[in-house]
Amino acid sequence: MAIIKRALISVSDKTGIIEFAQQLHTLGVELLSTGGTAKLFRDHNIPVIEVSDYTGFPEMLDGRVKTLHPKVHGGILGRRDLPDHVSAMQAQGIPNIDMVVVNLYPFEATVAKADCTLEDAIENIDIGGPAMVRSAAKNWKDVAVLTDANQYAAVLAELKSTGVLSTNTTFALSVAAFNRVSHYDAAISNYLSSVQADGSRKVYPDQLNSNFIKVQELRYGENPHQSAAFYRDLYPAPGSLVTAEQLQGKELSYNNIADADAAWETVKAFSTTACVIVKHANPCGVALGANSFEAYSKAFKTDPTSAFGSIIAFNTSVDKATAEAVSKQFMEVLIAPDYSAEALAILSAKANVRVLKIALPQGGSTPWQQGRNAQDIKRVGSGILVQTADNHDMQMTDLKVVTKKQPTPQQMQDLLFAWNVAKYVKSNAIVFCGEGMTLGVGAGQMSRVDSTKIAAIKAQHAGLSLQGSVVASDAFFPFRDGVDVLADAGASCVIHPGGSMRDEEVIAAADERGLAMVLTGIRHFRH
Repeated sequence: MAIIKRALISVSDKTGIIEFAQQLHTLGVELLSTGGTAKLFRDHNIPVIEVSDYTGFPEMLDGRVKTLHPKVHGGILGRRDLPDHVSAMQAQGIPNIDMVVVNLYPFEATVAKADCTLEDAIENIDIGGPAMVRSAAKNWKDVAVLTDANQYAAVLAELKSTGVLSTNTTFALSVAAFNRVSHYDAAISNYLSSVQADGSRKVYPDQLNSNFIKVQELRYGENPHQSAAFYRDLYPAPGSLVTAEQLQGKELSYNNIADADAAWETVKAFSTTACVIVKHANPCGVALGANSFEAYSKAFKTDPTSAFGSIIAFNTSVDKATAEAVSKQFMEVLIAPDYSAEALAILSAKANVRVLKIALPQGGSTPWQQGRNAQDIKRVGSGILVQTADNHDMQMTDLKVVTKKQPTPQQMQDLLFAWNVAKYVKSNAIVFCGEGMTLGVGAGQMSRVDSTKIAAIKAQHAGLSLQGSVVASDAFFPFRDGVDVLADAGASCVIHPGGSMRDEEVIAAADERGLAMVLTGIRHFRH
């Protein structure tokens, strides 16, 4: 256990520090501090000893040297249980420092600024702070180290209750401290590995250091013989799956999480009320509606068979009528930004259904602010593939009609809708749509023709007509055969990237079959 008689406080982020210091003083703890923090304490009438007075050595080099002193690190590192340590400290007049409260210079926030210079970054690399944190964390049996304002309340509560801090508490604080230093050093390494001496930056650093925090251990992985855990980014994007609040239901499984992410990312792509039903990471039904009930009803019609045991996501609040409708089918996970009280009461009867609530991000100019990943990472043997995420949003002005037949305004809207859906379907992806709903989805086939045939078969099984439908293909048609198959199925329009050596042949086939064809110039492979 740690007996706290003296604390050294030096914080860049002053959140909560006045109240914390006041409480420590009330508990009889002597406070040491550095310039800026010490001045703040004096301004609030909190007794404090400046570190420069404590060590007898002035702060120098614009504050670069202030805590790097034997009287500081000796007081932190000295072991109370070793007589040699105790006698050496007494001989040198070095008192114990029992608590270190430090948060580091804001390096991550500094380099995140668009106008950050190399000089700005270097000046925000903390030296003394990490050194004190590491010293205190190493000597955790005798010293408590706090690196986050969120730790203040629990530490104060324990001190008030027992007068000391338990070894469980000081060890947990030590682990958190080493983790914080690790994250900090990783951020510095990532930045410096991507920057040149002239300040120019590369997109991909020469060394990539990633930090993830465990959310939970899972019962098993993709299959029962595999173990698994769920980790989140150190700084998760708002509106991402890891920010979900689980309102009811069984523990999420590995496959639940993977499929829920696919459903949530897809439904967020629509600015109007939408419902997405996902099975095995592929949308099997997507629709727009005047409300959540209409959107769900249309999405379910696409493929009622595949909807069994699916994940259902909405980008709007779920009301009573919608809750009653979705409760009639077997589902694994339900996701929405909110639920009415009546809806939650209905869903509570389905005790095993995992009901997740995720706040949609509001605006923002970057993918991160919009709740999207800025990068995608895929594990391969002894390595990773890193790419910028597929965050391109197609606009009507980006489209190019290349056939004699022109799409109607409604068909153009449906083509954009189909294109949005195809972006989230595994390649090769073919999506038939009409009037704001999917009619047939073909996913993950080695042949684009086979994906087209499968989508048509699914529509037939669901009793949906493809006459006059529109089709989206995530990549170009390499031959005219794909166009012929979708025309035979009843499609009237098709949207795809273009760019094949046989584009002219494919366009001619569309003209021959009376189809309107629109090119995007953008491909959406999803493997």
